[in-house]
Amino acid sequence: MLVLGIETSCDETSAALVEDGLMIRANIVSSQARLHERYGGVVPEIASRAHLAAILPVLDEAFAQARGGIGDCACIAVTNRPGLIGALLVGVTAAKTLAFLHNLPIVPVDHLQAHLYALIMAAPQVKDPLVALLVSGGHTALYRLKSPIEARFLGGTVDDAAGEAFDKAAKLLGLGYPGGPLIQKLAMEGNPRAVDFPRAWMEGACRFSFSGLKTAVLYRVRGQGARPPSIVAGRGGDAVSEGPLAHREKADIAASFQQAVVDVLVGKTREAVEAEGVDVVGVAGGVAANGPLREALKDLCGRKGWRLILPPMHLCTDNAAMVAGLGGALFAAGKAASLDFDAYDHAQEVLKSSES
Repeated sequence: MLVLGIETSCDETSAALVEDGLMIRANIVSSQARLHERYGGVVPEIASRAHLAAILPVLDEAFAQARGGIGDCACIAVTNRPGLIGALLVGVTAAKTLAFLHNLPIVPVDHLQAHLYALIMAAPQVKDPLVALLVSGGHTALYRLKSPIEARFLGGTVDDAAGEAFDKAAKLLGLGYPGGPLIQKLAMEGNPRAVDFPRAWMEGACRFSFSGLKTAVLYRVRGQGARPPSIVAGRGGDAVSEGPLAHREKADIAASFQQAVVDVLVGKTREAVEAEGVDVVGVAGGVAANGPLREALKDLCGRKGWRLILPPMHLCTDNAAMVAGLGGALFAAGKAASLDFDAYDHAQEVLKSSES
């Protein structure tokens, strides 16, 4: 069964063709990072307009790479939540139009659930329940994944997501956007123990908080009581912060900040796995591409005798292959929808509520 997947929830326009939920025949991603870097974050209106310009070329390239056509598809899967509404509507409208014109079933997909499905694509032989850490620019949460289409929310951040904290820390250090890769690169030159940044351990095994850490970085960069620094366009559109800060000090701040985030993510994951009584761990989402996080999870699972599922880099960041894979599984379970479904900025209740 061949499924067309479409993903436009934030600042990547992506189309993919996936066979039988696992075999990726094409996965095209058009990034908008260069458009947003001067602002230090995603500008919704710019993102929406960029999706409009990219969606048809991306679809054409996906079909060309897969050497197939829309007539070969059993259904269309499209991200309809959560995300930027304007961006989501571009993908949803394209998917509905294709479904109507070619009389194909359509499956709306939750972006977070698609990230979790990337773990299935990375390790299809694993059948046991697992605890999954989903960590991205907009979301940080832990789930118990019972099947490819069943996830139980265990807990998440009470304020900021880890990926957002990376972006804000990078902005404060004048590194640009997206923050994660830039922080990681600079941190390689620094001492991760140079600055004693706080770790919010929150009461309860599955709760995160990163707002205090962001404030601590602000105070370290700008001084106690400081407001966020002004960000101006630098050479080549890079964002730079006002005020002198030695390169070595920046590197130490980046390394110490990254270590604080990794310590909390790994510590909370360990607590959740022990509480759930499972021995399989997965990490998904854009921040799952972070090297120190991956190494720390490998070390933890090696010491505990747990199995670790690490998706390849192309399945960590936003992409349509995970959307097509999950869409195929949902379609097989009878989850196709009529053409009147909508787009939403929030996740499905099953991925938000611990009561589900």
